Amino acid sequence: MAQLWGGRFTKETDQLVYNFNASITFDKRFYKQDIKGSLAHVAMLAKQGILTEEEKEQITDGLNGILEDVESGKLEISDKYEDIHSFVEATLIDRIGDPGKKLHTGRSRNDQVALDMKLFTRDEIHEIDAQVKELLEVILHVMEENVETYMPGFTHLQKAQPITLAHHMGAYFEMFRRDHERLQDIAKRMNTCPLGSGALAGTTYPLDREYTAELLGFDGPTLNSMDGVSDRDYLLELLSALSIIMMHLSRFCEEVIIWNSNEYQFVEIDDAYSTGSSIMPQKKNPDIAELVRGKTGRVYGALNALLTTMKGIPLAYNKDMQEDKEWAFDAMDTAKGCITLFAGMLKTMQFNKDRMEESAKHGFTNATDAADYLVNHGVPFRDAHGIVGKLVLTCIEKEIPLDALPLEEYKKISPVFEEDIYEAIDLKTCVNKRITIGAPGKDAMEKSIAAYKKYMAE
Repeated sequence: MAQLWGGRFTKETDQLVYNFNASITFDKRFYKQDIKGSLAHVAMLAKQGILTEEEKEQITDGLNGILEDVESGKLEISDKYEDIHSFVEATLIDRIGDPGKKLHTGRSRNDQVALDMKLFTRDEIHEIDAQVKELLEVILHVMEENVETYMPGFTHLQKAQPITLAHHMGAYFEMFRRDHERLQDIAKRMNTCPLGSGALAGTTYPLDREYTAELLGFDGPTLNSMDGVSDRDYLLELLSALSIIMMHLSRFCEEVIIWNSNEYQFVEIDDAYSTGSSIMPQKKNPDIAELVRGKTGRVYGALNALLTTMKGIPLAYNKDMQEDKEWAFDAMDTAKGCITLFAGMLKTMQFNKDRMEESAKHGFTNATDAADYLVNHGVPFRDAHGIVGKLVLTCIEKEIPLDALPLEEYKKISPVFEEDIYEAIDLKTCVNKRITIGAPGKDAMEKSIAAYKKYMAE
């Protein structure tokens, strides 16, 4: 057992207790951040005259050597150590002797682990955000290619009004744009350095916390040492943001699954993102979309687990907080995998444009436009609504769309209808007369796309 404490104890820790208490199996993931934080801490100690320049150089060289050896595979992080901090410090002492024992001067594991987790989380946020931006680029490309790809828009999973695929995709662009902005907001708010908070009440050494924060790329030090060691809000915010990202992915996946079904046939998922059946040779299953939808619950679980862990913890640090890592690591890994796979699936997906347009035509999605035609000819909207409802019922009985119904049938229900009704309910006309920005019409969509391209360039 290799640990950073023991002088006050007269007995060895029970092995089961040691194993239960240890975190090396999962916190070894942030060895880079632990060493990075230690390098900054040592530089600050030397600047303040707490360490000599010679001691600084010895410790710095030792830490860099450990980092190089771990990354090359020459040095293995062993589970005989309690945590990553114990591993780094014990290995340093083994290599350089007594100067290594001065590494922990003016520092506690409480502010050390708070720093490591912040550094790790900040790096993860930047990586996840880059993936979200890549997904936004894919969505924007689909929009540009499908400004005139017509399809039904849905409410209650019922065909409602005609739209374009570009307009539908634009809704998801908006969702993931908000996700991108949430991630940036979290990164900005969490960017304060807890190092120097000590166990909870700082230290009597004349530390320069502003200098340490600057070395590590933070905006400044945390302003309360108790909060500095016990704050996990940034993790809760990230898990909340990841849960929302996964919810957006899951909604998108649900639509892809529906669109891929034999009944819809709106899309063809690339073979690279599909699987087959062990018994039915004709099957091509949307397993990636289904798995992303399923893994959403896994990320939700991480958020709820950490909220539950934190809800009863008094100030300041408590060992419960060790439970923040495994769930957070898993949620980050899951979200990153899902975003990347979904973007690849969407990028290679083929859209059956003719099928989508036919579906819009045969779903009475132009019924509202028929009612608007009557309103424009002096009929009160409520009366127009009832008239068109009767028209739809007639079309259902005849098994034809509105634009195939003869004019005499229109006139039987309302003499206001004339030959120009067919132009009014033409699918492309219905869509393209919607010209206000944010609508599916071609002019409106091109304005939205231009705004999105400008956003991505900023």
